[in-house]
Amino acid sequence: MIIKKFVGKTESDAVEAAKKDLGNGVVVMNVRDVKKKGIAALFSPKQVEVTVALEEERDVQWPTARKDTSKLETEVRATQNAVNFVSESSQNIEKKLDSLQTLLEARFQQSEAEKGESEGEGEPAAEREDPAESREDTEQDRFIRLLYNTMLEGEVDEKYANQIVDDIHKTRKPNLPFDYILANVYQKMILMFGKAEGITPAEKGPKIVLFMGPTGVGKTTTIAKIASGYVMDLKKKVVLLTADTYRIAAAEQLRTYANILEIPFRVIYSEEDARTAVRDFRESDYIFVDTMGHSHQNAEQLGNVKNLLKEMRAAGECQTFLVLSATTKYRDLLKIAASYKEVTDYQLIFTKLDETASLGNLMNLKLFTETPIAYVTYGQNVPSDIEVFNPQKTVKQLLSTKQEKMS
Repeated sequence: MIIKKFVGKTESDAVEAAKKDLGNGVVVMNVRDVKKKGIAALFSPKQVEVTVALEEERDVQWPTARKDTSKLETEVRATQNAVNFVSESSQNIEKKLDSLQTLLEARFQQSEAEKGESEGEGEPAAEREDPAESREDTEQDRFIRLLYNTMLEGEVDEKYANQIVDDIHKTRKPNLPFDYILANVYQKMILMFGKAEGITPAEKGPKIVLFMGPTGVGKTTTIAKIASGYVMDLKKKVVLLTADTYRIAAAEQLRTYANILEIPFRVIYSEEDARTAVRDFRESDYIFVDTMGHSHQNAEQLGNVKNLLKEMRAAGECQTFLVLSATTKYRDLLKIAASYKEVTDYQLIFTKLDETASLGNLMNLKLFTETPIAYVTYGQNVPSDIEVFNPQKTVKQLLSTKQEKMS
């Protein structure tokens, strides 16, 4: 990735200069007014500085040739959407990185000081690294290693952390400043997360949205939060259905939320009930379905979810979300995600972010499932404590220390 700054009389002039130098594929990362320092500032007009980024062709890993061209087109669109998302959401990237860079550099300087003390002052001069270039390369290596260790502390899987560091080494050059390396890692991780489409309206009739997941992850509360937003903020006609007849408390909880929102609610006990419910509520905008929560190791109950999905797809246009807890062990998350992948494709929702300081599993599961994260929740309050997944915020937390998480 190439990151450069350009100055012009206006923002348009600076962006035009960037395009002439790097091409039309540049992504604007930051825009700010600049003025010369000293006496010259009194007589010089204000100028605009833009920071742009360009993904180098050698960094792009294109899929190998395959017969399924529709999947290739989907992957290309996903990459383009991710780039557009970064362009729209990273206008103040330098401000976002400032405190994080300061934190990392302070930590780096502390480790350097500790290293110097351990080496002692009696080391022969001939054994010390005198050349400036060699010393800078060593500092660069240590800074990259610090980023790597920070990712591991955040429980990013080692193989994904290695991929990121390997990409840095491919494009590294001597004397690169730390902020360039940090911005490079920051952008790459954002692109790795990508952007989820979330819930999209149906072309015809109500959109049927099914929520799957194991017990205890907060699935019912999450459905209530999303439904509240669609009813109260977007003024949509929403219906709540539950197929979770194994837990009476879950059905009653969802019924209570439906009563508060003054929207229809129904318990479905069979595939026939599901078809009837969709037919009865065909004038609604969205039908949210709480599927039965169970262990991912229960093949029979997974089969029941699969049969319900089949009936719902026959009745209307569907979308499916897998709800997972950020506090679940990584190995268990992999098994859960894999078992539900055998049932259907899905987008991810992570709950209980307020109960963990390590968010590495969000990146791990996104990359493992090759499916985007749509929403995250961080508390029990309805309709609050939920937001559309924000890659920038999450990456800042992953690159931060456990002692000083970014807000």
